[in-house]
Amino acid sequence: MVSVSIETSEQIEERLRRVIAAADFVRHEGVWCFREFPAHHPPTLTADTLAVVGDQDSWSCLVPATAQESGDVERFGIFSFHFPDRSDNSGFVGWLATHLKSRLGTGVFVVCGSNRSRGGIYDYWGCPIGLIDDVTEVIEDLRAH
Repeated sequence: MVSVSIETSEQIEERLRRVIAAADFVRHEGVWCFREFPAHHPPTLTADTLAVVGDQDSWSCLVPATAQESGDVERFGIFSFHFPDRSDNSGFVGWLATHLKSRLGTGVFVVCGSNRSRGGIYDYWGCPIGLIDDVTEVIEDLRAH
């Protein structure tokens, strides 16, 4: 559910700290990458495919990296959040991305989906693989306070 509310900065911070504490947070094992396919040849989905996004030129699949992936393929650590039903998580992506950028200097990517049986919107997040431990630490700190 997308919510619209007028809040002060302090109220937003309080609400989103409650949201992150209540969310189902999972750090996904392994190293992940985007594998690309031509637009005219859509990829075959597998149980390991987390997301597929396309533009006019190609399809991009978020999948576990293999030893065969070339050295120029970016490698990511992946974590996810499922939010409780009726949770007002509006602004969450920008809020957490800002925390991670200010604390660790890293940007992130986010792919969202919906699963109504688990509360609705969920997010898969990616960060450089070398920072996944630090990112997890920041998230756990935010969840604890």
